[in-house]
Amino acid sequence: MDPQTLIARRIAQELKPGMLVNLGVGIPTQVANYVPAGMRIYFQSENGLIGTGPIPEEGMSEALLTDAAGQPVSALPGACTFDSAMSFGLIRGGHLDVTVLGGLQVDEHGRLANWTIPGKMVPGMGGAMDLVTGARRVIVAMQHSAKGTSKIVKRCSLPLTSTRPVDLVVTELAVIAFENGMAVLRETAPGVSVQQVLAATDATLAVPDEVPQMPVQLPVEGATS
Repeated sequence: MDPQTLIARRIAQELKPGMLVNLGVGIPTQVANYVPAGMRIYFQSENGLIGTGPIPEEGMSEALLTDAAGQPVSALPGACTFDSAMSFGLIRGGHLDVTVLGGLQVDEHGRLANWTIPGKMVPGMGGAMDLVTGARRVIVAMQHSAKGTSKIVKRCSLPLTSTRPVDLVVTELAVIAFENGMAVLRETAPGVSVQQVLAATDATLAVPDEVPQMPVQLPVEGATS
């Protein structure tokens, strides 16, 4: 199983029926593919859509129906559209149950940097700052390292997205929670030892006496809810 699939499958297990969930670009978009069949999740796109469905088949996309990154999406029966002001009212008003975002760095206190790299052009800030601040629960989906350098660091060297700590980081090596200002190793990936996670991580991790592996019984793939 490739790292991105493992991360998306594990995060899908954090979702519960009836949740209103925002998925960021990159790995987070894959989470919807692994929601168990029959579970109703309301996926929200910050450009103004609740009820996003699977990526449409070749030739079936609608030019005006896209996600926040401009990629084609479909809309499930019962979906609703609204303007950007209403969308960000939902986000800033605390109505999102979960947001799943990508990350460039997360520090040992749970602070996320994911919106820019100094000196590189970006199309805009996007909604990450609002999402990290407004969602009830923030989950970061990212690979553990980039070019051999840990992305889970003692202190972010990139500009912060928000000073609010995220709740959970899921990588291809581990599940890390942020509790009482500390990074806590909650799970290791199948076949990965605690020592391997510690060796790959710059941040200081609190390690409980027992650290289980990510559940072997991963969610059954079903239609996007």
